[in-house]
Amino acid sequence: MPTLVRSLVLGCSAAALALTPLFTAAADKVKVGFVSTLSGPSAALGIDIRDGFLLAVKMNGGKLGGLPAEVLVSDDQFKPDVAKQLFEKDIKRDKVDFMTGVVFSNIMLAALPEALDSNTFYLSPNAAPSPMAGKDCNPLFFAVSWPNDAYHEAAGQFATQRGMKTVYLMAPNYQAGKDSLAGFKRTFKGQVVGETYTKLGQLDYAAELAEVRAAKPEVLYVFLPGGMGINFIKQFVGAGLGKDMTLLLPGFSADQDVIGPVGNAMSGIFNTAHWSPDFTNPANEKFVAAFRTEYGRTPTLYASQGYDTANLINAAVRDVHGKLEDHEAVRKALKAARFDSVRGAFRFNTNQYPIQNYYVRTVGSDGHGGLINKSFSEPILKDHGDAYVQDCKMKP
Repeated sequence: MPTLVRSLVLGCSAAALALTPLFTAAADKVKVGFVSTLSGPSAALGIDIRDGFLLAVKMNGGKLGGLPAEVLVSDDQFKPDVAKQLFEKDIKRDKVDFMTGVVFSNIMLAALPEALDSNTFYLSPNAAPSPMAGKDCNPLFFAVSWPNDAYHEAAGQFATQRGMKTVYLMAPNYQAGKDSLAGFKRTFKGQVVGETYTKLGQLDYAAELAEVRAAKPEVLYVFLPGGMGINFIKQFVGAGLGKDMTLLLPGFSADQDVIGPVGNAMSGIFNTAHWSPDFTNPANEKFVAAFRTEYGRTPTLYASQGYDTANLINAAVRDVHGKLEDHEAVRKALKAARFDSVRGAFRFNTNQYPIQNYYVRTVGSDGHGGLINKSFSEPILKDHGDAYVQDCKMKP
């Protein structure tokens, strides 16, 4: 782990939202529980979120909101029960002020009740399942990334604009996978000729590729994050299917952690995202340069989300002048999101999910012998929220 994981300790317990004291003293330190997938085939995703988060803390002088910060980093091992235990430890024993870090929706949904039942804020740098955007929305939950459906809604819109008539859909059989294909179908106006849900963590796709070949779609849309996506794209290219159909991906299935292992076969692939390393806003240019200097690689979407999450906490702690026991004030400060996001325009909807732009990216030369994502100048979806906000009964 990078040397910037240095921190100081805080033992400030969180007060219930309904029991905020009339007077609260400023805390002297901030404590964050960071639980993520840091081992196994999908470890790259959690590592990138962690590295982006810790980079922001380092760039803030080891502080959040002007207070010394401790980040307790733990590996959930891609296991829901482990994540649940780690959340309980961080909240009940270590008395953290904020929880964050989880990559996958199924793991987050298993562990999240530990935070919500203990009146601890959870800021999601990645997983943002549809139930939490609608009927299960909660004032302690903030999605700092994107609704699970959004990248896929952007992809469906792009396929429609390109005049594609038939599509085959594939995703893992868990909440984010189901949300992904629902999102694509919400905006795609053509015909779905096949739809397959694979095992989460699956790495061999010979049977699925045979079904795709037989269906003969014009476009194949696949959501397979991490090692799943790497193996799938290699097998797709090896099967020679690229000459018969267009492969369209969400951004996290065509990010730097995928481009590196797959190589030149990624060139020209279209994907959709809310962020790209070539964004020219000052916050992003600062982030990308600092990340490359600190870690020697180009940041991914995951890293950008970890970085933004840390800076959101930084802004909220700053805006409440360190009075972390005033939960309602902290919630309002988080919701105000007074920080410069690397994605550009960003604000929270009433359900505390983001309203933001989504873009089409294509993989091309970085000018130095490598490949990198480059964004189209105009968003495919502008100021886009989610399809579930009307089901959220949370008060503003």
